[in-house]
Amino acid sequence: MIESPDVVIAGGAAMGSATAYYLKALEPNVQVVVVEKDPTYRFSSTVLSDGNVRVQFNLEENIQMSQFALEAIEGFSDRMAVGEWKPEPSPRYQGNLFLTDETSIEAAQAGLARQRSLGCDVEWLEADDIRDRFPVYAGAGYLGGTYGARDGSVDPNAVLQGYMRRARALGVQFITGEATAIKAERRRIAGVALATGEVIRTEKVVNATGAWCAPLAATAGVDLPVEPVMRTVYVIDTYLDNRGLPSVFLPSGLYLLPEGEGRFATGWSQPDDPKGYDFTFRREKFNDAIWPELASQLPAFEALHLVSGWTGLYEVNTLDGNGIIGEWPDLGGLFLANGFSGHGFQHCHAVGRHLAELILGRGTSLDLSRLGPQRIVDHEPLFENPSRII
Repeated sequence: MIESPDVVIAGGAAMGSATAYYLKALEPNVQVVVVEKDPTYRFSSTVLSDGNVRVQFNLEENIQMSQFALEAIEGFSDRMAVGEWKPEPSPRYQGNLFLTDETSIEAAQAGLARQRSLGCDVEWLEADDIRDRFPVYAGAGYLGGTYGARDGSVDPNAVLQGYMRRARALGVQFITGEATAIKAERRRIAGVALATGEVIRTEKVVNATGAWCAPLAATAGVDLPVEPVMRTVYVIDTYLDNRGLPSVFLPSGLYLLPEGEGRFATGWSQPDDPKGYDFTFRREKFNDAIWPELASQLPAFEALHLVSGWTGLYEVNTLDGNGIIGEWPDLGGLFLANGFSGHGFQHCHAVGRHLAELILGRGTSLDLSRLGPQRIVDHEPLFENPSRII
């Protein structure tokens, strides 16, 4: 292992590996060590993500990060190639349709205006247009919806493997171990302690440990308002023809992602979802809440069959639901990529580049200063869209 590397990244999933890649791409001589406790990534929120990528946000920074994500996926396979191996992110631009009712139409149209001002391919569809174009999504209670034709899905594991293998090929060292404490001296980073008792001396640490970020940050006296929240994705079979359908998001936040041959992935994030590190798959929420909501809002889904599913974790920022990106103001050398509340995977490209630029003292490609940690210290939330919980 490199002794006293320039940067230690705790967490080697998409966020950590993307940061490592951009550090080496921007500065080949920088010494980077990534510490990952589970190289199988079995419980990583990256590989348990449904892989959706969308420009349909209300906050300018989130829109711009998604735009960069779509750019990064183009040519990703060739850029991340290592020898004859290439990652295959398999992008599907099936589009995203956000249905809107009276409670959400104002925020949806404000978001639409901002997306268009930034050059996004998003349009407004009246309810009749939706029924004509996508009759499977015909239902009562919504006034229309925003449709992003270039939104879509990618294979999260392919993105992770691409960044990880390319970063390693560029000289980043990945070690298997658990970062248990961040060491500080005179309000500056001094190193990272591992579960083995070993301490890696360094002056710069990136906390990219996802749903485990708050306990690690606390070892350095940093209080992050981030909680691990259980989110479950259910896979259903239907008798419906879902060829050419976009993913659809109901005003309540319940979503459907078409997977072909009548199969959909679905889920619904709610305020009372359990907290903690529980990965047990349970059917109760589907039977008690999701299926009734689907049947009442979209009658075509009254008849379906639950096939399978899985459970992962959101790292929920309880202050405002947005990512915490940048250097902690009272502890020099501690950089954060935390609290993305469900949209971290799609923004790993922009966040990784941004953190690399900050760490290396370069000018930043995007102005993400409003998403910096200072708002956490000041307790000043920066909300995305209070009517949309994904």
